[in-house]
Amino acid sequence: MPLPVEIIRQLTEEQIAFVRRSGLKAEVLEPGHVRLRMPLAGNQNHIGSMYAGALFTLAEIPGGALFLTSFDAQRFYPIIKAMNLRFRRPATGDIRVEARLAAEEIQRLQKQVTEQGKAEYCLELQLTDDGGEVVAESSGLYQLRAR
Repeated sequence: MPLPVEIIRQLTEEQIAFVRRSGLKAEVLEPGHVRLRMPLAGNQNHIGSMYAGALFTLAEIPGGALFLTSFDAQRFYPIIKAMNLRFRRPATGDIRVEARLAAEEIQRLQKQVTEQGKAEYCLELQLTDDGGEVVAESSGLYQLRAR
């Protein structure tokens, strides 16, 4: 059974020291759906746009946040196997990312990891500014493993 939402929020925003320092916030934490925001303030690079590492963090964290909202952390744990990020334009404000896993996909992954000890899922995400413009696109390969 997934954890309570306030524990998921705490784990998403505060468990990793780098993420805590970045100011990342979880705006939506629901089974199969997360939306996260990275503030520009404190995450600027040498030209005043968002630092690439902050954008990478925002692209990577949804895989773990989706895990926490959708899977039993007592039975399973996630790892990231690969991450690609394509920068489309400078991020000059706060940036959001939204990720989803359909209920059928969650069930398929749980069944596969229970039977085989692991299962993989890919998240193709768009990082957007307040105007909805895509500033970066990511592709992350995650693996769910049995404890």
